[in-house]
Amino acid sequence: MIGILGGTFDPIHFGHLRPALEIQECLDLDELRFIPCGLPPHRRRPQADMSHRLAMVEQAVALHPGFSVDRRELERDGPSYSVDTLESLRRELGPHVPLCLLLGMDAFAGLSSWHRWQDLFGLAHIVVAHRPGSDAPRAREAWAASRQAASPADLRAAPAGRILFMPVTQLDISATAIRDLVARGRSPRFLLPEPVLTYIQRHGLYLSTLSQRDACRQNN
Repeated sequence: MIGILGGTFDPIHFGHLRPALEIQECLDLDELRFIPCGLPPHRRRPQADMSHRLAMVEQAVALHPGFSVDRRELERDGPSYSVDTLESLRRELGPHVPLCLLLGMDAFAGLSSWHRWQDLFGLAHIVVAHRPGSDAPRAREAWAASRQAASPADLRAAPAGRILFMPVTQLDISATAIRDLVARGRSPRFLLPEPVLTYIQRHGLYLSTLSQRDACRQNN
């Protein structure tokens, strides 16, 4: 069984990585693929270009066995629609391997606005991460309630089509806050892996215009 976690990862941080680890362990995933988004269809263009975002994800996932990076959305023209990515994976892996698309609660709430969202269930399961300690979410819409899985074992019984709500540690970390810290000359250490922070510093990412000029002077 393979997990799929997409995002702009601008930059990747522990708020992405810790829930991913917990889901990987709970579902006993054979592999969890991080897929950096090329051109996000529902949000503004990422601040760092795709080569930097890819490199940061590679730095982060190298720390843990079972995590890997998939470049297909960066190598595809046009908006990075999840349904296109899953169709590509299905052509590669065949029809029988269970695939799990990992989403947060906010993304799941807006799922019906996604491009060809109904087709997602023919391609993958949906695993929805939520905060532990709260009441276990229940799918309210009829289309979701009829697909809700009772346990991770339900996901292994079929290649696609089920929805599983899973409690995970949700860290209050955002890429926006990290970029803001860097731009203001403050340290985001302990919010993201040290190799990712080193990469950001080495390449002068997310600096304000004035800071970028200073960095250029130092490098010249």
